[in-house]
Amino acid sequence: MKLIIIAGPPSCGKTAVVKQIIKNKGNSQQIAYLKIDVTRAFEDEELKQEFGIPTKKVYSGDLCPDHASVMVMKDAIEWAGEERADILIVESAGLCLRCSPYTTQSLGIVVTSAVNGINTPLKMAPMIALADMAVVTRIDLVSQAEKEVFRERIKEVNEDIDIIETNAVQGTGMRYLLRAIEECPDIHDPDKINLRGAPPLGVCTICIGKTDIGWQKHFGVIRKLDGADYLYRGD
Repeated sequence: MKLIIIAGPPSCGKTAVVKQIIKNKGNSQQIAYLKIDVTRAFEDEELKQEFGIPTKKVYSGDLCPDHASVMVMKDAIEWAGEERADILIVESAGLCLRCSPYTTQSLGIVVTSAVNGINTPLKMAPMIALADMAVVTRIDLVSQAEKEVFRERIKEVNEDIDIIETNAVQGTGMRYLLRAIEECPDIHDPDKINLRGAPPLGVCTICIGKTDIGWQKHFGVIRKLDGADYLYRGD
């Protein structure tokens, strides 16, 4: 079974990309889909109704979506195996632009929209830095110059990443993504799957319910407005 992990900010076209994968692969291969979100998600219901594939969703709630994906990934692989899936697609929430849920033994795909501004790749750098491929959606709505600058911003974060530009609703340019999925190796040992990078920390006093404002009243990972650099940068 192949493991495909898709990350990206809300409403950037992740589900449209997933639909293109299912439309092109679903006739010859069994696909299972897991959505990880924070409070509400409907993508699993839509895909199950439209394509009849096995789907699940997990709400992270008070837990960081990255942390939730770590918790449930092994169960998800076992579930997809029980469904005899050839491909498991996991779509993350990505709400804080920090989520980088890609694992070893997977194909990591980041989706971003060209209409969100040319500096968007820099704002969501952790998602791009550890991904294998970047899918840029809605390219039909921006100029050629904007597309070129957008590509350069992505390469500024990850110079080795493969970039696909597409109108995901129509599926233009998706053959390159489908080829990468075809060439992606199967999971060879589920017990040896690890995150590619470190997730966001969840060890401050706010995480355990303390509601006072001001760094002076907290301990653990803290930030001041001035005079303090990042205490933790991740990957």
